[in-house]
Amino acid sequence: MKHFATYITLLALLFTNVVIGQKRDSIAERIIEKELQVIAPDYVDEFKDATIALDQNDYGTAEKLYSIVYQHAPTFDHVVRRLGNVKYALGQHADGLLLCEKALEMNRSYANLITLASCLVQQETPASTADSNRDAERLNSIIQEAKLFPESKKDPAYYLLMAQMGLQENDLTKFREASNFLSANFPNEMATHYYAAILAANDGDQKKATTEIRIANKLGLSDEDMREFLASNAQYNSTQSYDPSNYFNYTENTEWGYLDLLFWIVIAWVSGIVLLYLIGIILSMITLRSIAQQIKNNHLQESTGIRKFYKILINIAGFYYYISLPIIVILVLAIGGGLLFGMFSAGVIAIKLIIIVAIVVGGTIWALLKSLFVRVRLYEPGRLLKESEAPELFALTREVAKDLNTRPIDEIRITPETDLAVYEMGSWRAKMQDKSKRVLILGTAVLKDFQKNDFRAILAHEYGHFANRDTAGGGGAMRVQRDMTNYYIALYNSGNATWWSIAFLFLKFYHFIFTRISAGATRLQEILADRVAAQTYGAQSFRNGLTFVVRRSIEFGMLANAEIEQAEAQKRAYNNLYELSELPADASDLETEVEKSLNRKTSENDTHPSPVDRFRYVEGITERNPRNETGTVHEFFSNWSELTLEMTAEIKKMIKEQKSMVVEN
Repeated sequence: MKHFATYITLLALLFTNVVIGQKRDSIAERIIEKELQVIAPDYVDEFKDATIALDQNDYGTAEKLYSIVYQHAPTFDHVVRRLGNVKYALGQHADGLLLCEKALEMNRSYANLITLASCLVQQETPASTADSNRDAERLNSIIQEAKLFPESKKDPAYYLLMAQMGLQENDLTKFREASNFLSANFPNEMATHYYAAILAANDGDQKKATTEIRIANKLGLSDEDMREFLASNAQYNSTQSYDPSNYFNYTENTEWGYLDLLFWIVIAWVSGIVLLYLIGIILSMITLRSIAQQIKNNHLQESTGIRKFYKILINIAGFYYYISLPIIVILVLAIGGGLLFGMFSAGVIAIKLIIIVAIVVGGTIWALLKSLFVRVRLYEPGRLLKESEAPELFALTREVAKDLNTRPIDEIRITPETDLAVYEMGSWRAKMQDKSKRVLILGTAVLKDFQKNDFRAILAHEYGHFANRDTAGGGGAMRVQRDMTNYYIALYNSGNATWWSIAFLFLKFYHFIFTRISAGATRLQEILADRVAAQTYGAQSFRNGLTFVVRRSIEFGMLANAEIEQAEAQKRAYNNLYELSELPADASDLETEVEKSLNRKTSENDTHPSPVDRFRYVEGITERNPRNETGTVHEFFSNWSELTLEMTAEIKKMIKEQKSMVVEN
């Protein structure tokens, strides 16, 4: 065997802890106490207290109490053995060994044999070879006698002694058998892992040897003994001179421990991401199932519990993104460092590779830092609509707010397309106190021919978001989305948005998961806002309004695209895009596209349920405030023609800017 003589002194110190510290058999202990009850009944309690102290490694108290019992029961071999064991542990080797010998003379029991053997194995090696051989023969004889007892088959102390004999006799087979038995049956013993470390070192498995000795250290092996083992191992396996004061000589043995730690951190981190994704899917299923059941019972109620859980989940997912960033940095550094280490170990100095690794590692980390500290200026969409331009429209918004018992909007912003949405502007505190600025976005393209009753229901849906406080929160989710976008842009600009980039792959995957989770929460918000609209102005008005929005979005896109293409081809000015009514002959079938959009299936990526699902969710809801107003929304505007020409010019400007950006790129 290799340099195992180095470990024999330390190995002997393990026996006292294992033999004394192992869990007692309560039944066997009761039998022993009954024997003492016959011999010295007045001292049973002292014997019990001494044993408790012994099991707690309080050897001083144990010696004092066992000595009292021994004075009154000197023929009771159990107290003689235990007192001898304790004295030996306290350093009173001669007295302890004498008592253990006396106990064995009284009764050649398994316990007396093993205890004496554990004392003998800890004796200093005699100066003369003859004395050493004689002690070894006696120890071997005691171990062989103990082997005849059935207790030896399951006692760790017996296998500790077997391992010691294997070391002394340089018998690898005996040592391996003992070590393997301890590993299989006593995995929580410090000595088990110490032996496993020795065996692994002998087998040349430095990684396992280092891991096992560190586990032994956690289970009670002193830091000094662990360092001595690592130093001895490093000294034996190194071809260079060894300086035990230089901890860097331990690198070969400790680097695997760091890699193992990193491996398990990554496993835990990836597991957390997968868990978030699975919880998001399950929560989405629960939400839809709950809504379906409520529809079946014709009673759709507020899903407060689910909404709160969604909020918690999104906050956790956002927090998880930020704690993932240091792990990404560590992984990038570890991979980059590993490549350089492998290159230097192979004796190859590739300047180009070093530069590439430095650029990738530095670029990835710089992009990450930049994404966290660069702030994107937020621009409000469209332009502000003055109340004087559509006084009746503003009056309608206040009327709907009153019907829903919520605060009315503060601004309307008009855009060129088919937008219909709401948001709040202000600080987090203002939003929480319901004092922020409420804004309604209206797309000019969706307003023409929009029936007032149907528009009222859609406006109630938007107010439903205010009433349900959907727009007051969500800042955390928006910030995470913004930072992920910034990180992607920074990676792209630094040339690291590639398939082999750890940071890019994480960003792509986590963005997918975060979007799925937040989309589930948004779908629930839309369903609840639909309910508000249907309960306030009727399911049919809501259905008509949403159908019109879908139809008009498709129709305007077809009409505007056809006109723009034709105008560009003929090099003429655009006609008013909002007054177009006839599609070109080669355009797609409008009705087919509308039906397809209305009846599509809801996907996990959708922030809004499909229209057909939204219609189904509001079936059977009876309105509280029915209206029967005729006319279309664009009649609210005093300057409709001027507005549509302005928005046509705005679209032309947007197209021109897009073309200039394409040319520049």
